Amino acid sequence: MHPMMNIAIRAARSAGSILLRYYERTDTLNITQKGMNDFVSEVDRSSEKAIIDILHGAYPNHAILAEESGKQEGNEYQWIIDPLDGTTNYLHGFPQFSISIALKHKGVLEQGLVYDPLRDEMFTASRGAGALLNDRRIRVSNRKSLDGALLGTGFPYKDQSNLDAYLNMFRALIKDTAGIRRPGSAALDLAYVAAGRLDGFWELGLAEWDFAAGALLVKEAGGTVSDIAGGRRFLDTGNIIAGGLRLHTAMSAAIRPHLTDRLQA
Repeated sequence: MHPMMNIAIRAARSAGSILLRYYERTDTLNITQKGMNDFVSEVDRSSEKAIIDILHGAYPNHAILAEESGKQEGNEYQWIIDPLDGTTNYLHGFPQFSISIALKHKGVLEQGLVYDPLRDEMFTASRGAGALLNDRRIRVSNRKSLDGALLGTGFPYKDQSNLDAYLNMFRALIKDTAGIRRPGSAALDLAYVAAGRLDGFWELGLAEWDFAAGALLVKEAGGTVSDIAGGRRFLDTGNIIAGGLRLHTAMSAAIRPHLTDRLQA
């Protein structure tokens, strides 16, 4: 395993122990609201600090982009961190949340990790080396069409300016599938696509830390990732479609008629 991935795993496990320590007593936490339907607790901040301390301990010159503390300048390497993806789930005791850590080098995703501390499932990917779940190789499903597919998604709950377009996409996709799930952690949803537990995933308005690691997992598991219009700008737009090649094509075809000018920009 790549040395930088080993450091990321150590950071994720340290943060995971913090999340588990407070999971059964979230009523004692200090919680603040960052925006509409967007919350942060002291656990998010403690988890993020533990991750950054370990990463900077090993690589003090690396840049950081983290959900709670923002940007820290550095060299051509940048760590992208979500210390608790699924905060609302966590605060309600809903058992679906994760830690996401990715590494870019000169703008290219090189390492990606999504960790589910409740299930002790560590999803990892290094560019060109495939994707793993707890050291076992994983692959996207070979679903060829929407017929019988199980999809994941995330409802627009912060910025609802694209809600009508999203609901039209939802209607177009659900009629031919086995179902659509909205568990509440985009990073973990993408890890599930990489492992074949979900056949595909789409969402609008994500932040880079929500899906950078998950996108690399899907790619290294043999899947395809694009922005909502089928291009390669998903890291910039925050709008994403992911799945096996044929299913991705089918999802894109179903979504395309419902794209607004804003989503195609």
